[in-house]
Amino acid sequence: MAMNLWRRLAFSGPLSWVLIMLVNVYVKVNKDSPVLVCMDEDMARKETVDPHYVWVGPKDRILRGYNNVNITETGKLILKSFDKSMSGSYSCTFSYGIIKRNNNEEEKFKTYTFTVLAYQVPDYTYRISVRYTAMPCEHLANARFFDFLIATVKDITGDLGCQLKNSFYRCHVVRDAEDHLLNELFISFEVNSFGHGWERLCNGTRPDCPDESNRRVQKARHLIIQFFKAQPIALKEEFLNVPEITYIEHSVAITRLDSCRPGFGKNEVTHRDCSGCCVVCDPGKFNPDNSRHCEVCKDIKIPYYGATAC
Repeated sequence: MAMNLWRRLAFSGPLSWVLIMLVNVYVKVNKDSPVLVCMDEDMARKETVDPHYVWVGPKDRILRGYNNVNITETGKLILKSFDKSMSGSYSCTFSYGIIKRNNNEEEKFKTYTFTVLAYQVPDYTYRISVRYTAMPCEHLANARFFDFLIATVKDITGDLGCQLKNSFYRCHVVRDAEDHLLNELFISFEVNSFGHGWERLCNGTRPDCPDESNRRVQKARHLIIQFFKAQPIALKEEFLNVPEITYIEHSVAITRLDSCRPGFGKNEVTHRDCSGCCVVCDPGKFNPDNSRHCEVCKDIKIPYYGATAC
């Protein structure tokens, strides 16, 4: 993912000039970067003499001899197994000659700058809301049923290492379209992938741990949906008399809530080319937990990417 911004900075002399190309590049954690080319389309169509490429990374390090860096003879750069600590500015200076008709050589320079940022997929949490017919709102049977329902959903998702949290219910009197007053339970809970033993299921530091966590919680969501869909069928087949508290068909509503891991955050404005990503926090910002956004650190100056504390 990249966004090109062109700006001519200055003429450095009668025989050479400098052009800066600013590009944002987003690299998934533990994956290789796309090929960063020290060239633009216009230059690629021209003949150059004695081309020379110098890549400089964060902290002004010349990128030669590093295990996680691959630079070709034609100036192409690949960053291997990208980590959030590798985020920052990468620039390449491209020097070359042009032979004039009088055989004089004119030397020129161009600089291309890439801001390379680590990102992760967000962690999914699903908020599930459902409605049931109810006993009169003050009746204790409503609370007992709610506890039973939550325990049942936990059993359904327990083997997936998922966690149920923020569960609650409210009882309301609802007037229907036929002018009847009905007691209803409005039940809500959230399910995420961070239940007991999730580290074991994720094998600790597996590179694809966030993806695996999301697959588990998506499976949990599917099982919960199937559980509610099966209730009207079970009601018809297994009960002679309709219970007082029953699932209201088609009442399930599901909302996905994204969160980011420490050191990462979402910003749809700043990172429009990666708006669905959890991008490494910029210098001066931090995310200490599983919040959605990076926060500005007002106490100290944070000079690096991916801070988890202020």
